Parts: sequence; structure tokens; C-alpha cells
Amino acid sequence: MKTPMVSAAIAGMLWFAAPGPARLVAQASAGEAAKASPVPRMPDGHPDLSGVWWRGEDVGGRTGAALGPRGGRGAQPAPTFASLYQPSAQAKAKTLRDKDDPSLNCTPTAFGTLNVSLFDVGAVGQIVQTPKFVIMLTETYHGFQIIPVDGRPHRDDQPPSNRGDAIGHWDGDTLVVDKTNFNDSTWISAEGRVSFHSDALHIVERYHRVDANTLEIEATLEDPKVLTKPWVVPKQTLKLAPFDQILQLDCAVGDVKGLIDAVQSDSGKN
Repeated sequence: MKTPMVSAAIAGMLWFAAPGPARLVAQASAGEAAKASPVPRMPDGHPDLSGVWWRGEDVGGRTGAALGPRGGRGAQPAPTFASLYQPSAQAKAKTLRDKDDPSLNCTPTAFGTLNVSLFDVGAVGQIVQTPKFVIMLTETYHGFQIIPVDGRPHRDDQPPSNRGDAIGHWDGDTLVVDKTNFNDSTWISAEGRVSFHSDALHIVERYHRVDANTLEIEATLEDPKVLTKPWVVPKQTLKLAPFDQILQLDCAVGDVKGLIDAVQSDSGKN
């Protein structure tokens, strides 16, 4: 089970590891964003998804918006990947703890802790678009994914990977991204949220730029080896950030594990 103190420690570590100017920019109010304007387009007429995207602040911001939407009092909690486990997967999940989280070894997630694959374990990501590729960059763990959008099929010459093999196509003004060929070494999310998957994981995402400042993302995750049914991820709405590039955020295995051990040791004394 994830402990709140451990999650808060990880979030704080990621926040305070960022350069000072980035922290100042990350506290900018989402209300200062420019008024909605038409969707920018590429020369071929497709929407241009390029930009730095977030929910209005980075991890550690003032309002906590980066943690994502939460249900009100009495609201039925939204399903999670792990809530759909088959009985055998549920039994395995009970044997796993914070210390088993692959992200403690600076390993990325297969999807994303905040239900946005562009973020991985952070809260900011950047998209760079060309006529042939959509490139998704993540601040954490040196993450990137190059998505061909020129009609080519999935590759058959690469071994399974942490983030899978991605190809894309346009459905009107919506970019559809199909991801397969995952290894089974990662979790769907991080920060102690037990969410292992199998090598049968299949992810389909839909990216729709509503206007110049708003990006909506929908996703469905299938894994017939561990899930009872596909997980339909709640729709995510991102905003264009008031800066034009992300920064590198290093991950040192020793530092991460040392911080977690210290937090758990202190919590055990209380």
C-alpha cells in the first residue's frame, strides 16, 4: 500500500530538484493564460499539437491541481488500472509494496502517474510535431517517444520496451496513438501505486486540441492477462504552459531510495 508521506516525499523531491526559475514559472496562475484562439495547424492541414502542456502548475504548486481531479464527498471513485485486476493479479498485488516500485530505480512508467503518458511521473510534458512524426518529451527520466504518423505499421525488429512501440494516425482533427510491444518490467503509475501489467498491454490514446490553449486526451488500456476488462482512463484536460520548453530533471537511484528509507524510518517512530 502507498503511504501518503512517501508520495509527498517523492513529489517534493521532484519539485525541489527543479531549478529555481522553473519553480517560479510553475507557480504562474492558469488564469493568466491567453484567451482561447483558433487551433494552429500544420501545412498539411492537421492540427499542430506542439507546445509545453500541463494542468496549470508543476508538482509542488500552490493549489495542488497537478494531482488531478478528485471526486466530491460521497462520489463513487473512478476505476483505476489495479481495481480491474483478475483474482490472480489481485493476489500478486497484495505481495507488493512501495519498495517494489520500479520508478525508485529511475525506471519510467508504462503509462503515467497522473493518467497522462506525456507526463510519466512528472506533471509537465512537451510535444514537437513534424509532418512525419509527433515527438513526446518528458522532463523526468529523460523520457521521449517518437510516434510516426505517415502510415507505417508497428515495428517488428525491436525488443519489448518500457514505453512500448507507438504509431499514430489522424481521425479527422484527432491524433490516435496505438502502443504495443511493452515489456512487463514497469508499472502503469508510480509513487507506490501498485499497478504492474503484463507484456500483453495495449494502449490507445486520442489527442484533440480544442483550441490554441487546450489539449484533451482520452486513453484506453487493455491487458487480457491481468485485467477483467479494459480500463477507460478519465478524460484529461491540459493547458498550454506559459513557457516554451521543458527542463531536464535528473534521477539518481541512491538519492531516491535514500529519501524513501528516511521517510519510512521517521514515520515508524511516530
